[in-house]
Amino acid sequence: MATVLLLRHGRTTANASGGLAGRQPVELDDTGRAQAARAGERLKELPLVAVVSSPLIRCRQTLELATPGTEPVLEDGLIECGYGDWEGRPLKELAKEPLWPVVQHHPSAVVFPNGEAMAAMSARAVAAVRSWDARVTEEHGPEAVWLACSHGDVIKAIVADALGLHLDQFQRIVADPASITVIRYTPGRPFVVRVNETGELASLVPPKSDGREKAADSDAAVGGGAGGGV
Repeated sequence: MATVLLLRHGRTTANASGGLAGRQPVELDDTGRAQAARAGERLKELPLVAVVSSPLIRCRQTLELATPGTEPVLEDGLIECGYGDWEGRPLKELAKEPLWPVVQHHPSAVVFPNGEAMAAMSARAVAAVRSWDARVTEEHGPEAVWLACSHGDVIKAIVADALGLHLDQFQRIVADPASITVIRYTPGRPFVVRVNETGELASLVPPKSDGREKAADSDAAVGGGAGGGV
């Protein structure tokens, strides 16, 4: 199967001020723009066959800097979790809410007031990525590399699914602004190749198959031969 790179958007004004942006139209700050540009320096070594994005402006701004000249396809399944009444509030204030420890330790049970269930967020994000990955593989072959730009909690939920973890464990995963996480789905299971990556990416391009085995069926091709760990 293809290789998907999950890019978190760069730092926003809400990240800098300690607020929960949610689906509000917050934009990248100067640090976030610099982060996105640096991500682009790493991504330019890769032959991306598709670029998909959350429709929120902070993701679109990130891709304008990281993948200039591309026209990302907007995917609603990758949008930020709907935090409802929590959106726009300071995190230090939200930390005093009775729901906060549930979010941290039992997120599968959380439904945000007038918002989305975290389990629903996870399900639609995982479905979107797996659907796009299958489409990219069908159209471009198992050696294709593609990019999806999304949000911290969304990426963490996708990684948890790929690792076979319950959603209640997804808070153990880190996805910093402008970091890249890499997953390869195969018919048997996904391989999480890198998490929260801020270094080189060129070694992620799979070698061309010599026809003796299918890359998607080889543990070495999708795991041990990836050229780096998490």
